[in-house]
Amino acid sequence: MAVGLYDRYLALRVRHAAADPPAHVALVITERDLLEQGAYETLERFVGLAFDVGAERVTVYVSVIDEAVVETIHREIEGLDFPRATAIRHPDTPEPGEAPIQINLGLGGKEEFATAVRAIAEDVDAGGLDPDAIDEADIEERLVFAEEPDLVIKTGEERLSDFMIWQSVYSELYFTDVNWRDFRKRDFLRAVLEFENRQRRFGR
Repeated sequence: MAVGLYDRYLALRVRHAAADPPAHVALVITERDLLEQGAYETLERFVGLAFDVGAERVTVYVSVIDEAVVETIHREIEGLDFPRATAIRHPDTPEPGEAPIQINLGLGGKEEFATAVRAIAEDVDAGGLDPDAIDEADIEERLVFAEEPDLVIKTGEERLSDFMIWQSVYSELYFTDVNWRDFRKRDFLRAVLEFENRQRRFGR
């Protein structure tokens, strides 16, 4: 009973905070996190909670060391019941279409940025782009993940993986030492509440 009351208390504080909740929430977990019992159910619940508090977009990055597990993770995620349309990306299918929920399996930020630079170089070589006119927008429109997350949540340890290295420059980062297998509704609400209490400067 006490747990339920505390969760409701946190939800009430999130709802009545002076600042708006994050419109775009990003989550960083690892393939090892998804080996834990109940890990996929936790992911399903996390995405639902994000939309419940007002998010319009959720991006999940699963850091993958063993590429052999990508197909299994893909299949398991496809079987989840998400509240919005979902697009799953991995190195073999980097552009499967737009959706409010983006799941990224091991498609790293450095690789994404290098691919965008190569695309720009090809456009310059073909005469379709003036090198002197290249700006940030030219890079961003060639990235796999075009939008910048407002809040990035990383579980387990205070270290970001190779994920959205361009897009997350001005994101609010929330690290928790709670492991993914133990991540609960209250942990998510704490992250959102801290986001709402921060003064965002966007690099200024």
